[in-house]
Amino acid sequence: MSILPINVGGVVSAATDALSTERGKLRQAAQGFEAIFLRQMLSAAHKTNFAGEDDPFAGRGNETFTTMRDEQFADIASKTGTLGFAKQIEAQIAARFPQASAKKE
Repeated sequence: MSILPINVGGVVSAATDALSTERGKLRQAAQGFEAIFLRQMLSAAHKTNFAGEDDPFAGRGNETFTTMRDEQFADIASKTGTLGFAKQIEAQIAARFPQASAKKE
């Protein structure tokens, strides 16, 4: 009978993978929230109309283009961390869950 050392590498690896997966989900959710927040801010900003009814660029086509452009901008800004909202949201939530913050240490 041979006594081999116990290999716990698989268990540690599985736990690390689980933390990475959870942290990734948290990051993705925070970025999604930042994108939604930016879309709302841009939508409110576009409601201001200094040209009034004489705006030569007013119309349904321009509204559609502006909405699509704002959505793309919000998605890109949230993924690149331009404003940093997602990073702060992620840090705040991760601090409340020890299993998620254990990886940072």
